[in-house]
Amino acid sequence: MYLDFFDRLKLLPAILAVCLASLPGTTCRPTARAQEPSTDPFYKPPAGFELEPPGAILRQRQVASSFLGLIADPVEAYQLVYRTTAIDGSSIAAVTTVFKPFHPMTDRFISFQTAYDSSSVTCEPSYQYQLGVVQTDLISPMEMFFIQRHILQGYVVASPDHEGPDAALDPGRLAGMVVLDGMRAVVNFQDTIGLSTRPPAIVGMGYSGGAIATGWAASLHSAYAPELNIKGWAQGGTPSNLTVGFTPAAIDGLCKPGAYGAQLQPVIDSIITEQGRCLLDFANSHCFLADLLNFANQSIFSTDVQTLGHGILQQPTIHSILAENILGANKQETPIAPVLIYHGTQNEVIPYSNATALVKSWWNNKASVTFIAYANHGHTSTPFLSLPDVGRFIESAFAGTVQTGCSSTMITSSLLDPDASSSELELAAAAVVNALRVASERDEDMTKRISVRRRTVINA
Repeated sequence: MYLDFFDRLKLLPAILAVCLASLPGTTCRPTARAQEPSTDPFYKPPAGFELEPPGAILRQRQVASSFLGLIADPVEAYQLVYRTTAIDGSSIAAVTTVFKPFHPMTDRFISFQTAYDSSSVTCEPSYQYQLGVVQTDLISPMEMFFIQRHILQGYVVASPDHEGPDAALDPGRLAGMVVLDGMRAVVNFQDTIGLSTRPPAIVGMGYSGGAIATGWAASLHSAYAPELNIKGWAQGGTPSNLTVGFTPAAIDGLCKPGAYGAQLQPVIDSIITEQGRCLLDFANSHCFLADLLNFANQSIFSTDVQTLGHGILQQPTIHSILAENILGANKQETPIAPVLIYHGTQNEVIPYSNATALVKSWWNNKASVTFIAYANHGHTSTPFLSLPDVGRFIESAFAGTVQTGCSSTMITSSLLDPDASSSELELAAAAVVNALRVASERDEDMTKRISVRRRTVINA
């Protein structure tokens, strides 16, 4: 069979995964090539799961995690399928990936919500994290380096597929419940991963699309999962209003069954054009970066895409759903644990005003919010510049020393400032070096074994 260059390129990670899995000393070996969530039976919940409480573990497995799908991550990694809740209150199942350091702190863990920003199930972090998977998403694999920084500090880290089983991008309430139930699942799994404190302390964090899930989990904590021992939340580049970034992927995500499909799908079907349908179909099967390229130089408000033009945001059903997902709009949904919100003043993706509006709302509702603004920084540079501040907040949250009340700080540091983030970046770099070191040691061990066998044959 003829394979073109790109077909061969797609086979490379799978071949590498098999080679790495066969090396001696591998702690966690994939027994088969990772399957996409749509075809992997692991993702399908067992019959009768609806009767289980939210956060109940339905399936579990150990997997080989990786850097960019190519380099084995030398930590224990587990995946849990757990019961959670859809927008309409029905039972659905989601997956969280749990990373355990060699010597974990036993009284706490971090829930890291990645910004995978896609309405395709192929982009779910639980799939993209696995060794041998072609990196079609890139965002979750890149954020793996941020996760490693916490692992190297001794934190157990859980990263949920917060868009749920059908990749419902943007419905914050759904993401919030999936995150909280993912935390419950980790608590239920704590003996296996070495957490001895009951209940363990938790900090949730996320940037950009991950901040949607983090912010909504913080908002729903007191009503949906008050028993969780959550010490704080760190969120940056927060899209608190979904009218910002209302894209084909967002529309497709909001139309998913676990989200608002029953109400929204008939409306979209009545206004979508043939070109618009092609855009939605593309979003349903591709990840964020491909979506951006495919949607370049087009507007969701064009009548070539949908017949209402700019009036789409005023369509009653759409307007109601978007209003329901404005973070901070409901006083009853105010975080009860301290929150760090950080944002670049020149954020070209999520306007700075999005962050300040959310901060003012939560301040007015008596939440403890620390707001840090990074002067002259945009959406991409801010998560790097914020590494030291986020790290300090997490430590303080676990220690219970976060200042209560409201505070606001404007940071004028540059990414070129050697004191700005060097120590934190060194931690992330150390994670890669450590992975390469482990791979190198395995290579050396394999070479020694081969050499011994050769000498044995010659002597014989």
